[in-house]
Amino acid sequence: MAEISPRGGTTAVLLAAGAGTRLGLGPKALLPFCGTTLVAHAAGELLRGGCSQVIVVIGAGADTVRQTSLPSGCTVVVNPRWAEGMGTSFAVGVRCALDPGFALDLDVAPDTSAAVEPEHGVPGPAAGQGQAARQEVDPAEERAPGQVLVALVDQPGMTARLVARLIAAHLPGRITAAGYRSEYGVRPGSSDEPSALRRGNPVLFSPRHAGLAARSASGDAGARHYLRIHADATDLVDCSDLNDGADLDTPEQLHLLERPTP
Repeated sequence: MAEISPRGGTTAVLLAAGAGTRLGLGPKALLPFCGTTLVAHAAGELLRGGCSQVIVVIGAGADTVRQTSLPSGCTVVVNPRWAEGMGTSFAVGVRCALDPGFALDLDVAPDTSAAVEPEHGVPGPAAGQGQAARQEVDPAEERAPGQVLVALVDQPGMTARLVARLIAAHLPGRITAAGYRSEYGVRPGSSDEPSALRRGNPVLFSPRHAGLAARSASGDAGARHYLRIHADATDLVDCSDLNDGADLDTPEQLHLLERPTP
């Protein structure tokens, strides 16, 4: 697997650190899907959809997960704070994407800092997810070579066509999110209209928005709070014809692994 490189285009961050506790089958990254593992399949779809590289953030069962075969163009990064919630993995992955050397000028709270344990010799930063995000643009973000697409390993319906659609629709300086007319995702504003387009995953961030979202990420919310307060900077792209936005959390949803990919 290649080291993280400062290339342009779209860098994908694949969040695959969870233990799959509610599902009860071990790390979801290793679940079988389409003749491979869920993490390898998702990484392949991201690359085929137009991402130049994929940063795979792992945590639970890292020693086992890191042994799984991944497509060329993937780099595995271990988040030792994965148990604190998806927010820490979001922040670690985005920071890797924005600056492979972790040269971001971050505000770090001494009592919350922890070194990231990346593979391939990439030095680890202090994380500090407990700090409030600064709103000025970081110098590393200004020179960041490309945008960042964040995807979830437990969304089996994510396809290369969906990823390509988001990349094609993305406007510089904005946030672009997959939208679904289904029960999954976040309703727009106070709308309770069943057919309303809901914000789901993946989400594509400009470098500036990615950096600010990473600083504010905490717990299991990931970028949810940041996206809520920056709704006016977020464009929804209807992907309902490709996927319903469902993710795999409970045994009742194991049927998602049997659904054919569109």
